[in-house]
Amino acid sequence: MPFQFSKEKFWLEPPSEKLRKELEEELKLSGADLKSHAWYHGCIPWEVSESLVANHGDFLIRDSQSSSGDFVLTSRWEQKTLHFLVKKTAVQSSETYTRVHFSLETEAFDSLPALIHFYVGSRETLTHWSGAQIQQPVNRTLPLSYLETAFRTTAATPIGHQGASDGSMSGEEWVSPQSRSPSSSRSTSVAPSPSPSRRSDTGRPLPSPSGTIHQQHLDQVSASDLVGSCYTELYPGPQSYVERLRAEEGTSPGVEPLRTEDGNVYFCPVVETVSCFRPSRYQSALMHKENKPLQVGILRRVKELLAEVDPRTAAKHITKADCMVARILEVTPEMQRMMGVTSGMELLTLPHGQQLRLDLLERFQTMAIMLAVDVLGCTGSNEERAGLLHRIIQVAAELKSTMGNMFGFAAVMRALELPQISRLEQTWTALRQRHTEGAILYEKTLRPFMKSLNDGRESCPLSSTTFPHILPLLSLLEKSVAVGDGPEPWETVEVGVDVVMFHLGAARTIAQLGGIYRSNAETKLQGFQEQADVLEIFLTDFQMRLLWGSRGAEENQALRFSKFDQVLTALSNKLEPPVRRH
Repeated sequence: MPFQFSKEKFWLEPPSEKLRKELEEELKLSGADLKSHAWYHGCIPWEVSESLVANHGDFLIRDSQSSSGDFVLTSRWEQKTLHFLVKKTAVQSSETYTRVHFSLETEAFDSLPALIHFYVGSRETLTHWSGAQIQQPVNRTLPLSYLETAFRTTAATPIGHQGASDGSMSGEEWVSPQSRSPSSSRSTSVAPSPSPSRRSDTGRPLPSPSGTIHQQHLDQVSASDLVGSCYTELYPGPQSYVERLRAEEGTSPGVEPLRTEDGNVYFCPVVETVSCFRPSRYQSALMHKENKPLQVGILRRVKELLAEVDPRTAAKHITKADCMVARILEVTPEMQRMMGVTSGMELLTLPHGQQLRLDLLERFQTMAIMLAVDVLGCTGSNEERAGLLHRIIQVAAELKSTMGNMFGFAAVMRALELPQISRLEQTWTALRQRHTEGAILYEKTLRPFMKSLNDGRESCPLSSTTFPHILPLLSLLEKSVAVGDGPEPWETVEVGVDVVMFHLGAARTIAQLGGIYRSNAETKLQGFQEQADVLEIFLTDFQMRLLWGSRGAEENQALRFSKFDQVLTALSNKLEPPVRRH
């Protein structure tokens, strides 16, 4: 039976006494035995190794996934995660005796521990190209025998290899796509990374493993053993939708479409063709059944509510609404049967998830426009508008850091980066003068982080993310309704393929982690007492009615957005008239 996460015990319980004793026995072995070195982590996957080397100078040694018997040094240097395949060379010292030398570049050593001791003690660079050093080891917290069983995968034949003609990439290093710059010019030494969700140590893609932990080992180890260490972060989840489809091939048409897979019940998925947003049927406590676009009384009440609620509380309301639309939270068994999967995070990657993708794009754009209206509709002083900008920046920071909601964060950042907002020079000047810390936070932290997310140079901690960054994926899959004014990151020659492959690979990982996002969201919203009026202003149905009125809210999407772009431009020009150049 595939491993299942336990929300209550996730990250909380330490390894059992049995596993601790087994680890202690390993570390007491002779120094010539690799098991005696805590920096040796055995057969952990490359994804797990990247999650462990969190600090500058961290390193560990693991087994190569693609080259049996070889080792990989994984390290963190200058905010990049690097993987070095350790070269093994047989040296004939006599007719009957052959020694093995270990090396990364030029220096050769008689053993792997000798190599590690040299580079740690001397502070020599690992390779001339990388300039990286290793300083402190990341020690394992579980015995190797346990890790070997937990992470055992089926043998796979590498495909799509681009490298040395003899099939070997020994001695070459590559930079993880989660951290390297897509525009790196070192294409000859950086191996391709078509899919971050499953890849060999040399960057070669491998078929996805079965993802099951052997029942025999589960019988010997308690459930708390499985959830007590950082290794559990990337445990394989339940069987994927594609794997279930394969399992169902050959089923006769007359069979009842109810499926029992991994303890869950599924129906054949229903292809949705109608949006989950029904603004014409939406009943609001803040507006009448028939309302006009941008009705003054409703706008005033929205402004009052936004002014009254503190940024963190606003971020919680936004996250609650976002996760409900994305089907991360409050997903009933009936919804799961209709989707054919357990989470919206998997559904949005599938062909029959198009309507969910379209709904998320609608929500993203509508949220951004509503926040822009809040700023542009403020006809007071520049200082008043600067105060609004500062509050919105604080909400963005809370969504990013406190709530781990990258979707909501991207929507708020979209509002701030709209040309009708960014052109308000007097307002931004007032922000820098009156709210200097907010201006610095936006310009030095939030904007660079947003760009890095879009460019595929930044990823978010799995342990604290409630809603991952899916906007690039939505734009790739639904280009006809994608948002944004300029070209997408992948539409430039320099970084195009790398960025596309990163986001497509990330989508495979996101699809498998819906349970973790749900657990994180439930944890962050635990005890949260929502305010009905505040939650309402962050609901897409309400926002659509507010912006386009009861009659216009369900018009063609492209037409609605085009018209409102003109409205925003008119509001912006009224606040700060364009400078006429003679």
